Amino acid sequence: MGIINRKFDCLLSSVYAFLSFSSKCMFGLISLIVLIYHGILCFMLTQLFYGFSVIISLGGIVALGKFDALHIGHRELAIQASKAGVPFLLSFVGMAEVLGWEPGAPIVAKCDRKRVLSFWAPHCGNVAPAEFHVEFSSVRHLTPRQFVEKLSKELRVCGVVAGENYRFGYKAAGDASELVRLCEEYGLRAYIISSIMDKNQFSRNIGSGNSKERGQVSSTRVRGALAEGDMKYVSELLGRQHRLMLMMTDQGMKSSETRMSAPKCCLLNLPPREGLYENCSLFYGDKILVPCRTVIDTTHIHLESDDLCSWMNAPFRDRRLLGIEFDDSRI
Repeated sequence: MGIINRKFDCLLSSVYAFLSFSSKCMFGLISLIVLIYHGILCFMLTQLFYGFSVIISLGGIVALGKFDALHIGHRELAIQASKAGVPFLLSFVGMAEVLGWEPGAPIVAKCDRKRVLSFWAPHCGNVAPAEFHVEFSSVRHLTPRQFVEKLSKELRVCGVVAGENYRFGYKAAGDASELVRLCEEYGLRAYIISSIMDKNQFSRNIGSGNSKERGQVSSTRVRGALAEGDMKYVSELLGRQHRLMLMMTDQGMKSSETRMSAPKCCLLNLPPREGLYENCSLFYGDKILVPCRTVIDTTHIHLESDDLCSWMNAPFRDRRLLGIEFDDSRI
């Protein structure tokens, strides 16, 4: 009987070991599948952000434009895209270099664009639009048909959104109506939306010298409002307060208990005109550090605050990237 019990115990041990091994194998197989799936997903997302379009095919609707200012007209394009699918902003990079334009500071700093787009999420079904860039040199000589074919076959988008004044193709040969016609041929959805008009167009001459201006909200008007120092008007056009980004360096910086100065070469985007701006806020990321006054002169930008000393002594003072947000005032 003892021998039988020992054999039975051995049998049970063998069965237990086999089941244990099998369960481990099954768990290992499931884990492997999960890892492979995760790897594929990460690869697709990586391809997106490094210039490929694999993920756009999964319901992607692209808004077409330049998107320099990310103003309320651009936001409206993103809103329409979000109603039709997964919203993307598709714009071209390297236009100034190819066309020989004089380089200028962007309205929105490159490092601040993600924050602005996240600010749009509540308007876009709680989804922050992603940006997708195409080198202008790769599409400059395309005809309107070739451009739409690229959207369909190479970028594999599901649809497009554009403003009523949108032009595309070599020498801007195509207009909004041709975009709709060509999209239908290639099986893409096309949505054309009316321009968002400037509510103050009858009292403003900003942009009036531009033949493309018809009273609509535009990056030209934002630049003009910044040049006038009219921050209330800038806020109306942007749908948010303008944030000026600075990359602080030791070179040329001066500071005291209530004042910090930096040369304009530290600026990462377009500042308003020279002058004094009250009721500004100094930001690090999304955290407001101190309220401040901002003085802009020909060579430097100066921050003044009674609380500046406490910020200078804070643990994050070595974080060099700062933002200055302007209230709705005019110098």
